[in-house]
Amino acid sequence: MLLRDIENRLAELAQQMEKFNLAEYMNQLNNPRRYLLVNFLGGLFRGLGMALGLTIFGAFILYLLQRLVVLNLPLIGDFLAELVRIVLTYL
Repeated sequence: MLLRDIENRLAELAQQMEKFNLAEYMNQLNNPRRYLLVNFLGGLFRGLGMALGLTIFGAFILYLLQRLVVLNLPLIGDFLAELVRIVLTYL
């Protein structure tokens, strides 16, 4: 009876380990080169994604500002025209 309980518990633990990919995680921790490579690539792609996203977002904001300048709103138009001129000068 005790042996069956131990076997059942061991099978349950094995299923949980497979569920959480603990074996793969331990293998990654034991292989420092792979660990560094995975973290480096993750950071690289995260940084590229942020740079690309910020570029697209910034271009969209500049496009909207240029459109607002075309509308020639009295107070906002002059401010936005100056802002767009400054940004385009330093790009």
